[in-house]
Amino acid sequence: MNLPNKITIARLLLTPVFVVSVVYYTEANPVLANLPLIIFLTAIVTDAIDGLIARRFNQITSFGVLLDPLADKFLLIVSFIALSVIPSLPLHLRIPPWVLIIVLTRDLFILIGAAIIYMVFGYIEFKPSMWGKATTFFQMLTVLLVLIRFDYVYVIWTLAAVLTVVSGVHYLIRTNRILHAKAKHI
Repeated sequence: MNLPNKITIARLLLTPVFVVSVVYYTEANPVLANLPLIIFLTAIVTDAIDGLIARRFNQITSFGVLLDPLADKFLLIVSFIALSVIPSLPLHLRIPPWVLIIVLTRDLFILIGAAIIYMVFGYIEFKPSMWGKATTFFQMLTVLLVLIRFDYVYVIWTLAAVLTVVSGVHYLIRTNRILHAKAKHI
C-alpha cells in the first residue's frame, strides 16, 4: 500500500474521531471546543496531500481512485449528520436539517444510480464533474465555517445546498446519457 492510500485511510479513520469530538463538544473547555475544527481541518489537509502525492510521484492506484472520493463522501456525510442531529450542540454549531436532507438525498440518488449502472453494464468510470467538485468544495466549506462560527455561514450552506441540487440533476442527466448510449450497443 502506497503513501497516498495510507493517508486516505487515515482520513477515513479521522471521521469517527470527528463525530466523537462533536459529541463531547463543550465551550467550557477550550480544547474540546476547538477539537472538531482541528480534526476536520486535518482531514481536509489529508485530502489535498494524498492527491498531490499520488499525482506528483505517479502513485495513482485503482484502489486510491475508488477510496479517495469515498473517504471524502464519508467525511462530509458524517459531518453533516453530526452537525445537524446531535442535540447537545449549541445552535451556532448546527447545520439546518433541510441542508442535511438535500445532501443525503443527492448522495442516495447517486448511489442508487451507480448501483443500477453497475448491475446492468458493469463498472463504468465516472470522472468528477465541475458541478460535483464545486459541490464538494462548498460542502466542506460549510462544515469548516460552522466550526469557526462564521456569522454568515447560512449564505454558504444555502449555496452548498443549491450546488448539491444542481450537481445531482447534472449527475442524473449524465447517467441518463450513459444508459441510453450503452442501451444502443446492446
